[in-house]
Amino acid sequence: MQQPDSLEAIGISPERLEKVYQYLEGLVQSGRIPGAAILIARHGVPATPRGFGQMYFKPDSPPIQPNTIFLVASVTKPITVAATMLLVERGHILLDDPVCSIIPEFENRGKDQVTVRHLMTHTSGLPDMLPENQQLREQHAPLKEFIRRMCQLELDFPPGTNIQYQSCGLAMLAEIVQRIEGVSLPEFLRREIFQPLGMDDTSLGAEGLQTDRIAHVNVGEEAQKLDWTWNKPYWWNFGAPWGGMFSTVSDMFRFCQVFLNGGKYGNTRVFSQAVIQAMTTDQTTPMPNIPRQAKSGQAWGLGWRLQPTSDWSSFGDLASPGSYGHYGATGTVVWVDPVREMICILFTTQPSASSEGLLGRCSNLVAAAAI
Repeated sequence: MQQPDSLEAIGISPERLEKVYQYLEGLVQSGRIPGAAILIARHGVPATPRGFGQMYFKPDSPPIQPNTIFLVASVTKPITVAATMLLVERGHILLDDPVCSIIPEFENRGKDQVTVRHLMTHTSGLPDMLPENQQLREQHAPLKEFIRRMCQLELDFPPGTNIQYQSCGLAMLAEIVQRIEGVSLPEFLRREIFQPLGMDDTSLGAEGLQTDRIAHVNVGEEAQKLDWTWNKPYWWNFGAPWGGMFSTVSDMFRFCQVFLNGGKYGNTRVFSQAVIQAMTTDQTTPMPNIPRQAKSGQAWGLGWRLQPTSDWSSFGDLASPGSYGHYGATGTVVWVDPVREMICILFTTQPSASSEGLLGRCSNLVAAAAI
């Protein structure tokens, strides 16, 4: 990865960047977050990533390094969508194909009108999670059992008539990849995206990763005793298409830079320019059957949240119009500002970092470092 001759050369103020690092160090020292890693880039060149805090919740825990691996939670979602978009650009599916044309058992309880586009834009009417999500995890159920039950769900509203965040839709995208490609989504991602981009420390599920480099999420003492939560082998091996990816800040930078580069990283083209444009273009505002009040304050591309949305707080207040990103429940956020050609990758292990405004405040400090 190219390193800048100086931060000023790529349009980052060293003094203001230091304030970002001081803020994160302060959060660690005050106990508000156990640990974090951050990478900031401009004009395709990253500043040296930094790590803060500890990896585990024990006195002899090693410190988080710049290359520590994090469970990124819902930052997984745009990656799952991107994989499915490869099927679109290769002519295998259309965005407005009914899901049941690919997964016939999905065609019941009014779901015959749900399209691939609906799954990617949170407009399908599917719920976020299965009602029995926790029960299935307690039983260590495999992903295929989740998919089977999702195919039997009733919709919360007719597809294309509202916007409702839905992890179930991302699971169905993974099944679409499996049906068409004949390989699992983790394998497809590895072959088509992670390996070509040199994302060697990234995987959907922890298989193949050095697990002693994975930072543990602060799930609390009681949850630590359970055998199905974020830090346990069941979840590490589950590979949830909606929230089970592991990555480093440097690897995630490569994926985000592809979007600023029109589908390429270095000399490697992974996506067409057309796919990049579609994923970062407002898809929900033009939908005619969604009420104006439902569209107000929120807009989705394909897999990416667009600025501004009602849930934009983790990205701060200073992002340029046209920015896009995603955050995750484990305390992670990534965003891309195409006007400033700026990328922020911030991974923490504190689930409340978003709701407490910590990610948003840090994002503001990052944006303010641009000169």
